[in-house]
Amino acid sequence: MGKFHTTLPPSLLPWILSQPVFFVTTAPLSPQGHINVSPKGTFPNINSFGYIPTHESEPTKPAQFWYLDLSGSGSETIAHLYEPENGRITVMFCEFGKAAPRIVRLFGRGKVLENGTKEFQEWTKKEGVEVVPGARSVVVVEVELVGDSCGFAVPVMEFRERREVLNDHWRKKVERFEKGLSKESVERYWAYKNAWSLDGLPGMEVARKMGEKEGIVPIEKMVGPMARNLPYSRRNWCSSLSIWAVMLQVLLTAIVVLAGERLMGFR
Repeated sequence: MGKFHTTLPPSLLPWILSQPVFFVTTAPLSPQGHINVSPKGTFPNINSFGYIPTHESEPTKPAQFWYLDLSGSGSETIAHLYEPENGRITVMFCEFGKAAPRIVRLFGRGKVLENGTKEFQEWTKKEGVEVVPGARSVVVVEVELVGDSCGFAVPVMEFRERREVLNDHWRKKVERFEKGLSKESVERYWAYKNAWSLDGLPGMEVARKMGEKEGIVPIEKMVGPMARNLPYSRRNWCSSLSIWAVMLQVLLTAIVVLAGERLMGFR
């Protein structure tokens, strides 16, 4: 039977910290927006995630779950956490091995500490996190509720190994950048792919600043014959902006003409 706790039972913490993967879910506030689910692989050798329980000296301070967010082609989680009045996030762990079946969910509000900011530097130093190439942020979740359920229908699967493809990719990219290839800059990648969400919400602040500075046009994420008709398509925004620009120009022209006629009438 499922149970809900205001804090994580201590007996569950070792199990959580031993998991090779977990999932994070966020959503925009708009009913037209897309709910996002992202799997996150863990890397114990770099201290990539952790849980900070409520301390006795600060009993009203929520416990925190955090993870090191590696760069990828999407920025949905970041955009949803940045959205004003939003910040909702759920983190889910599942037992896929032969141990007792279990699902644990951490419900809370998240904040983003972007790589390159003072907050990011202070957090990674405090928690002893190795900032690997391609690390774009630390996501910190203030845990409001913990759900613990059975997971009897979750299949049993054998864990083989962790993928190093992404880490290898970013390490090589950083090496090329350090050799003088400016186009290999991680910040340029962020500007191209992480500046905006699928639904048009602002993503990484560092990405948008770099895009403005370097004149980098963000990737068009909505593709296909119907993309232009979707309300969250950037091409649709451009079309809408063009229409409004024309209407504004017509309005200004009319104002100028009327003002000119009135001035002529005073002569």
